[in-house]
Formats: sequence, C-alpha cells, structure tokens
Amino acid sequence: MSETGSKQLPAPGRITAKSFLGLFGPADDHRAYLRGLQLTRLGQMARALIFGDVVAAGIAIWLFHDDVPPALLSGWLLLLAGFLFLGGRWNSAQRDADRRKVSTNDIFRHALIAFVAALVWCIPLTLFAAYAPVDDQLGMWNTVAVMIVACSLVLSGAPLGTLIFAWTTSLASAAFMVYTGANEAAFLVLAFLGIITAGTFTSGKTYLLSRIAEAGMAEKNEVVSLLLREFEENQADWLWQVDTNRRVRAVSPRFSYALGKAPEEIEGKSFVELIAGDNWITGQFPPSLHDLAERLKRRESFSNLMVKVTIDRENRWWELSGTPMLDERGTYIGFRGVGSDVTEQRESSEKIAYLARYDTLTGLPNRLMLNEALGDALRYSNQWRSRCAFLMIDLDRFKAVNDSLGHLVGDQLLAQVSKRLKSLMTENETCGRLGGDEFAIVIRDASEKGLVDKVARTVIEKLSHPYEIDHHTLYVGASVGSALGPRDGDDVEKLMRNADLALYRAKDEGGGSHFPYEPSLHASAEERRQLEFSLRRALERDELMLNFQPVVDAHEESIVSFEALVRWQSGEHGFVSPGKFIPLAEDTRLIVPIGEWVLEQACGEAMNWPQHIRVAVNVSGEQLIEPDFAATVVRALSNSGLPAHRLEIEVTESIFLRDASLARSALEQIMALGCSVALDDFGTGYSSLGYLRKLHFSTIKVDRSFVQGAANEHAESLAIIRAVVAMAQSLGMATTAEGVETAEEAEMIRSLGCTKIQGYYFGRPMPSDEVHGLFDDPGRITA
Repeated sequence: MSETGSKQLPAPGRITAKSFLGLFGPADDHRAYLRGLQLTRLGQMARALIFGDVVAAGIAIWLFHDDVPPALLSGWLLLLAGFLFLGGRWNSAQRDADRRKVSTNDIFRHALIAFVAALVWCIPLTLFAAYAPVDDQLGMWNTVAVMIVACSLVLSGAPLGTLIFAWTTSLASAAFMVYTGANEAAFLVLAFLGIITAGTFTSGKTYLLSRIAEAGMAEKNEVVSLLLREFEENQADWLWQVDTNRRVRAVSPRFSYALGKAPEEIEGKSFVELIAGDNWITGQFPPSLHDLAERLKRRESFSNLMVKVTIDRENRWWELSGTPMLDERGTYIGFRGVGSDVTEQRESSEKIAYLARYDTLTGLPNRLMLNEALGDALRYSNQWRSRCAFLMIDLDRFKAVNDSLGHLVGDQLLAQVSKRLKSLMTENETCGRLGGDEFAIVIRDASEKGLVDKVARTVIEKLSHPYEIDHHTLYVGASVGSALGPRDGDDVEKLMRNADLALYRAKDEGGGSHFPYEPSLHASAEERRQLEFSLRRALERDELMLNFQPVVDAHEESIVSFEALVRWQSGEHGFVSPGKFIPLAEDTRLIVPIGEWVLEQACGEAMNWPQHIRVAVNVSGEQLIEPDFAATVVRALSNSGLPAHRLEIEVTESIFLRDASLARSALEQIMALGCSVALDDFGTGYSSLGYLRKLHFSTIKVDRSFVQGAANEHAESLAIIRAVVAMAQSLGMATTAEGVETAEEAEMIRSLGCTKIQGYYFGRPMPSDEVHGLFDDPGRITA
C-alpha cells in the first residue's frame, strides 16, 4: 500500500473543537475525513428527520388549529413542506460523504439548512403561541424539545446542525417566555439548552471516535491481507480461503502446489472434498478431518488444528488455522486462514512419542506405558469393583549369560524373551519391559480365581525353555512376584512396590517360582533396610569379629590351616547370622570394605600362629572385580608381615560368571605374589573344567552336601566325590571335604582319598584366643 493511497487517520487526542464542529481550519485530509464521517451520518438519517418533522407538524396543527388563523397555519405548512423537500434532498445526498473529500462549504451549507429548519420551527413557538393559551404554548415547546433530544441522539455524528437548531429554537422560546412574563419557564429552557449542548458534544465525539476506530480496523485488515500475501510468497506456509458454501476461493500458488493441482482445478471446489481423497466417496473421514468440517460448519475460529489429509492417495498431515470473515455489515462471507504441511514434523513427533513409551530393544511398552496401563486397570477395578494384577518378572541366570557371552548375545536373548511374552498375552493382559532383565505384566481384570498364578506359571514355563542364539544353547529361568489391586495397593506406586517385594522373595527362594504379595513382606523389607543401615556402621562401631575353623590333614589329623570366618554382633540386632548379612553385604557392595577388613585382620592374626599354618580368607566376586584388589592383598601382607605362601584365597565358581577374564587376571596376580587359591563349593554351581585347566588352584573343596550324601550312602554323592578326588590328583591339587561331623564320616572321607578335612568333628569356628589354646596340644600340630 502506497503512502498516498492510504488515509492518515487522526488520533483521538487530536480531535479538537474546530475539527469537531468542522467550520474552521484548512481543508486537509484529517479535517475532510472527519467532516465526511459527520455528513454521512446526516445522510443515513435523512428520512428519519423528515418523518420526525411530519409528526411534530401534526402535533402543532392539533395544538393550534382552534386558535391560529387557518391562512397563517396553511402558509406555515407550505413553508415546512418546501423546506423538507429541499433540505431532505441535500441531506440524502450526503450518504457517501465519507468516501469523498468534504469541504468547509459543505459544512456551512449543512449549518444553513439547520438554521432554516430552526427558523421554520420558531414560527409555531412564537407567532402561533401568541394566539394560544399557555398550555398549548408549553405543549409546542415540549414537542420541539423532544425534536432537539432526538437530534442529539440520532444525529450524534452531525453535532453542528443539532446545536444550531437547539440554540435557535431555545433562545426564541426563552425570549418569548420572558416577553410574556414566564421568567421561570425561560430559565428552565436555558438550563435545558445547556444540558443538550454538553450532551451533543459528548455523543458527537463518541461517534467520531468509534467511526475512526472502525476505519482504522478496516485499514489494518487490508494491511494484514497484504502482509499475509507477502508471507505466503516467502514462506513454506500458504493461505486458504472458502466461501459460505465452504468452496475454495482466491487460490494461492502455494496452496495449489500443496494440493498437487492447478489453481483452475481447485477454484470453486469443496475444500473438504479436495483434502479427503477417497474418503469423500466412502464417507469414512478421519476424526481430525471430521473436526475441521464441523468447525467450518459452526463458523468457529481454530488455531494450529492438526488434520490428516489425503493428497494423491498419500496420507499427509496439515496444520490449519482459520477464522470467519465478515463484511462491513457483519455478515458472514466465508473463512480465511493459513496452513502448512507438517508431515515430517508429525512423523518425528510420533517417533519421539513412541520412543518415550516403548522399549527400543524389545518393542514392548516401557515403564512409563506400563504405569499408565496399571493406572487404567486400577481405575477400571474401582469402577466395576473388580481386581487387577501386576506381575514383575526377573530372568534367572541372565547376568551369567550377559557377563560370559557379552551384551550382544544378552540383547538377543532379551528380544527372544519379549517375543515369548507377547505370544502369551491376551486382550486382558499387557506386557512390557521395566529395564535390564526385568519385565512386567498388567492384568486388567484378575477377578477369576487362580488367574494370576496361572499366568505366572505359564510365563515361568515358557521362558524356561532353551534359547538358540549364535550357536549357543542358553538356559535361563524366570521368577515372578505379583500384587493384586486394589487389595495390595490402591495406586500404581504401591502396587509396583509390593509386586517388587514379592519378586524379591521369589528370587530369595531360589528362583523359578511365583510368589504373591503378603503384608508380612513389608516387615521383611523393613528389617532388611534396618539391617543394611546397621551394617554400614558395623566397621566403625567395631562390631565385626573373626572366628577361625581348623582344617586338618586327613591322615595325621594335624592342623594345617584355619579358615577365617567373619561374624557380626550388632548393637541393635544382636548376633546376626552370616547367611543373613553376607548376601546383604554383597548386594550393597559393602562386602568390599568388609572383605578388606577381614583380609587385614586375618593376616595379622596368622602372624601369631606357628610358621607352617596357613590362613584361608573367602573373597567374593565383588572384591575380585575391584581394580586394586591385588594391591589390597599386598597391603595386608605388608602391614602384617605375613609371608605370601601362608595366605590362601578361597573363591567360588560364581566369580567366573560375573567377569571371567577380570576374575582370572586378578587371581593370576595373587598367585604371582606366592599366595595359593582354593576353589570352594565345587560341584554345587556352574561347574566347568575350563577354568580348572586355565588356573592352577591349590585346593578343591568338596561341598558339605556331598559329604552328607555320601555318609547316607547316596551313590550319586559318592561318585561325585570320587570323581573330584581323581580329577584333583591328576591336576596336582589337594582336596578338602567340608562339613565332617563324626568319626565315621572322617574315616569315609579318608577312604575316598580326600587330603584335608574340615568340620565340627575337628573344631567349630572359634575366636582367636581359643585358637591359641589348640597350639598348646602338640599332638594336634605337625611341622
């Protein structure tokens, strides 16, 4: 829009009295525009003014027909009719005054017509009143007063004419009243004139301001339209417009490009039909397209509405904004808006949303989506007074697979587990992955008796079948803990926590089983929490102590070593069994500082024994994977002065399932120092001859379960002990039988070929002062 082609609209603060009356000042664009607005209002009300004059003339005839000479009355009527004809024509011609330049002469002409009208009405106010009684005089004045008020209200846009008419008629009436001695009435007329003058100024200014605001809004709309066109030409978005029948109008090039059609193919076509594709024929619209059609039908504005459209048989996503268009009379003429193709952004958003709710490795719902599904199941249960269930699943022995064969195989195993879980699900169940090797199942309606246990056992059985991955046959099991809602928890967090407690109990029972939640599990969990808290402070409180159990030569029954066993006398819990606090220490990695303390204390105590007696210290897998484990051993030997050959490190087979290469490296460093390494509990876990070949253990310890079995003449136990002894002899290793409690058992172990014996028959674990008492019996000690 050029500067010369636009109206420079005056600001409200710049409407002065001169501009308001329109009589003075140069004929610039500002004043001409204001004058045009005033005269336009006069033209719009021309017929109403004539009608008002006719009604008032009728009242005047009714008031004065008995008193005023007919000739005088008729002459006045003719004069009035002539004025109404000429003045009405000029007033009617001002309808388009706001669209042309109005001069000062036009305003003077308007003032002259108003003055003539006032003079015409002064005749009945003065001349006719002289013939009539006071009541008729007041009646005539009231009639003219009503005309003045009406002009003030109706002709608010043309205040000059109203003021001239009001002042002329009012002053004439007041003068006549003073002449007739009605001074009080004259005062009231003048007061009325003052009020009318003030009201006319106020209403006139209000009218002008409102018209200026409307004109400004129209100009802004025009500017916005031009800016939108410019925006469309320089951006990826496009403009669209439809008429009252929702047919496309004023097709822009970018809009036609978005539709893949020429502008002439689009113009006049139904907007919804163009973007519906084949759905227009079937009537099966996507919900978003149906929503768009309804908004257009209801003429509702909308912003950033996502609509699924079909362009050339391809589904796309458009983001549309639109608002109804109205003409200057406020009539609805269609819709106009802006749109853009956001298919790529939508697909990216959907992908992000998918990643936020699904596990990328397995494709199963993740923890977030499981939380939502469980929350929905709880609401369903509360609504229908039914039960839902949450099952937590943990894979047994998965860690061993992951550590021994690598994460790639572990990931493939998790993917196969997820496929098996999916195959078991019905519409009533949703399975997902919580993380790591933990999965979960939400049962929406678990009201059927035994359903939860049935699902859990089916899952355990299905997941326990062997897996074939990269030429490996893998065996893992599953443990399941379950909780029923709302009985075991009325919100998602409680239900998941209680199912986790049940799972922990199932794992604690050895795995491969299902355990439902019981309220007593909370007490167990709380006890474990308190136990952990106390264990963390056990070292600093000096609550840990060492006991030593002798290991004797099988034939001479002389002591050859002691196994150091840690004990805990807690200030809060009393004596705590090693079977209770050792697993807790391993789970919380407190075993690392505790193990270091045991090593230091055991080496220091061994320095008080005869030179040929060794001390054996148990080391967990958590300790072995510590980067400075070898340095810890060196520090314990150095601080105590104990020769390395007198320290024996005992490990179990499970250390090789955590990180076999790291465990092997740590043990090789220990052996290089001169320490010996014993393999404890052989045959009870993941027995493999591979690490027996790669590491030269000094001793293989036979677990007490085989010793007890052999004592009861179980053929399998006897065979296992014989095989272990034979293998150890061939590898140049000693064998120690654990758990020997009677002389008969000791004799049997000798006959089977074990070289060392450990058990209650030769001595229970004892404190260090009792160990010194054994050395006073030389019959039990040999060089």
